[in-house]
Amino acid sequence: MELSTNIDFITSVPRTPDVLRVGGAALNQTPLDWGHNTTNILEAIRQAKEVGVRLLCLPELTITGYGCEDLFLSDWVYDQAFAELVKLLPYTENIAVIVGLPILHHGAKYNGAALLSNGAIVSIRLKMFLPKDGVHYEPRWFEPWPAGQIDQVTRAGQSFEVGDVVPSFTINEQTYQLGFEICEDAWQDDRRPAIQLGQDGIKLVANPSASHFSFGKQQERFDLVAEGSRLVDGLYIYVNQLGNEAGRIIYDGDVIIGFRGHVVCSGPRLGYHLVSLAWADVIDQTSIGQVSHPTVLNANTTKEEEFTAAACLGLYDYLRKSRARNYVLSLSGGADSSTCAVLVAEFIKRGVQELGAVKFGRNLQLSLEADTPIQQIVNQLLITAYQSTRNSGPATLEAAEQLAHSLEAQFHHWAVDDTVVRISETMAKTMGRPLTWEQDDIALQNVQARARSPYIWMLTNLSGGLLLTTSNRSEGDVGYATMDGDTSGSLAPIAGIDKDFIRHWLRWAERHLGYHGLRFVNGLEPTAELRPAENAQTDEKDLMPYPLLAAIERLAIKERKSPNLVYETLLSRADYTPEVIKTSVLRFYRLWTRNQWKRERLAPSFHLDDFNIDPRSWYRFPILSSGFGQELAEINTL
Repeated sequence: MELSTNIDFITSVPRTPDVLRVGGAALNQTPLDWGHNTTNILEAIRQAKEVGVRLLCLPELTITGYGCEDLFLSDWVYDQAFAELVKLLPYTENIAVIVGLPILHHGAKYNGAALLSNGAIVSIRLKMFLPKDGVHYEPRWFEPWPAGQIDQVTRAGQSFEVGDVVPSFTINEQTYQLGFEICEDAWQDDRRPAIQLGQDGIKLVANPSASHFSFGKQQERFDLVAEGSRLVDGLYIYVNQLGNEAGRIIYDGDVIIGFRGHVVCSGPRLGYHLVSLAWADVIDQTSIGQVSHPTVLNANTTKEEEFTAAACLGLYDYLRKSRARNYVLSLSGGADSSTCAVLVAEFIKRGVQELGAVKFGRNLQLSLEADTPIQQIVNQLLITAYQSTRNSGPATLEAAEQLAHSLEAQFHHWAVDDTVVRISETMAKTMGRPLTWEQDDIALQNVQARARSPYIWMLTNLSGGLLLTTSNRSEGDVGYATMDGDTSGSLAPIAGIDKDFIRHWLRWAERHLGYHGLRFVNGLEPTAELRPAENAQTDEKDLMPYPLLAAIERLAIKERKSPNLVYETLLSRADYTPEVIKTSVLRFYRLWTRNQWKRERLAPSFHLDDFNIDPRSWYRFPILSSGFGQELAEINTL
C-alpha cells in the first residue's frame, strides 16, 4: 500500500525547551483495513504536529484494529502489521508516537505498543496482563509477557528492545523516560505496572487502550487515570479506540490526561470524526499548562444520553463500514421498533451536525449538498413498513404511521393475512383437523411473525439495505421472539438493552430529543398483537413485570448467583409479593434454559451495558443442560 499523498505533514509548532506538549488521538479503525487504518494514523500525526504535540499516544492494536478475532492466529497478519509500522517511520521526525500492533516474537504472539521517534523504532512494549472475561478473549490469541524481561531485536534494519521496556526518547535535546500500561495492565489493582514505575522514578506513563463502551465507564476511567498519575507523581495519558470497529463492540474514544492524582484533560467522546485529538502541556514535569479541552466529568451526563450517543454511533459506523445503502425496519408501532427508528433518525441528525451534510453523505455513499435537510436524508436512509394481520389493532398502525411521518422516513403498509391463511389451511389439512387457539396457540402466533419475514426481507434486498431486527435483551432472556420471524435481520441494535429501560428511554426521547411522534407509542401497553383482540394480550401478562425480569436477569446473569440465591435476594427487596417473585423466578429459569438455541441465532448486537446475553460477546451457556431442575424444585417447595 502506498501512503496517502493528500496528507500534508508540517513542522511542529515551536515550543520552549522546558515544555512538553503531550497528546492522545482516538481513531476509528476497521479490522485489517490497512490503507484506512494507516491513513488515520498519519492524519493523527499530522494534526498532532500542527498543534505542537511532541508525544502522541494512539490506541491499542491501532494498526490492525482490535477486533480481528481469530485472524490474530494468522502469522501473515503480524508481518503485514510490522510492514505498516515501518511505513510510519518517515513521518516521526521531531515527534514521538506510540502505535499499537500485534507482534510475533520467537514464534509467540503478543499485543504490543511501539514507540517511534525521529525515524526509528525506539522500542516495543509487550502487554503483560490479558483480559479473558466478558467481551474479551485475548488469551486465545496472545501470550502475556513476563514482568522484567527485555529482549533485543533487529528487524527491517532497525535494532530495538521488546518486552517490559521503559524507553527514553529525545525531543529538542530534552530526554524523557516513558512507562507503559496497555489497557488491562492498568486494571490490576495492586499488580498494575504503574506501582513499580512510580517506585522507579518514572514520571510519564502512556496507556494505549481498546476499552469497550458500557454505561458509566467513563468515570471508572477517570479514576483509573487519576490513580495512575498519583502512583507516578507525574503525567498519565490514556487513549481509547473510537466507534463501532468490528460490529458488536463500540468504543467511546476517550482521551484522558491525568497529572499528580487529578484528571486535567478529557477529549470529545462518541464522535463521528475518524480522528479525535486532545493534548496538555507539561512544564518541567512539575506543573500543567494549557490543555486542549477543559475536563468535563461524565461528558454524557445520563444513562439515556450515553445510550443515545453510543447506539447512534454504532448504527452510523455499521452502515458505513458494511457499505449498505440504508436501514429497513418492520415498524410495528411498539416500543422496540420505534426505538430503532428514532436511533436511525438521531444518528443522521448528529452525524450531519458534526460532519456537515457533504462529508456525512460521502461517508455513506450519498451525494448530498451542504444545505440538504436532515429529514430528506432520513427519507433516503430509513425505510419502514407496518405489516398487519387481522389481530393488528388501529392503535399500533396509527403509532407506526405517525412516528414514521414525523421522522419523514419512508413508510409502507401491507397485510400478510393471505399468507397466514394459506399456511394455516395447509397445516390444518396436514394435521387432519382445524387449528384452534385453545390447542395451537404458539403455532398460530408464530405463523404471523414468520409470514412477515419474506416481505420485509424482499424490500431490504430490493433497496440494497440492512434489515434491523428489534429484539431486546429481556426478550432474549426468555425466548419471547419467533425465530425466522420478528428475529429476522442483519443487526439487532437494542438486543443488549432491557425492555424496562427501553420504555423509559422512549419517554425521555419524546421529552428531551423532541421526537413528538413517539406520543402514540408511549401511550400503548407493549404487546405482540398475535392473539385475537378479545385476548387482551400484553407482553407482561405473557411473561412477568419487566422491572422484575430485569432484576432477575441482573442477579442471574451479571452477578452469576444461583437460582436459590436470586429468589432469596428478591424476597428481601419486597417490591413484589412472594408468590409473584416465585412464579417469575421459576418462569425465568425455565424459559432461559429452553431458549439458548435462540440466543445463538440472534443477529449481531451492540454491547452497551455492563453485561449482555450474546454468546458471541459476553455470556456463553450450554444449549443442552439440566435446566436447573434440582434448584427450581427446591424453590418450588418453599
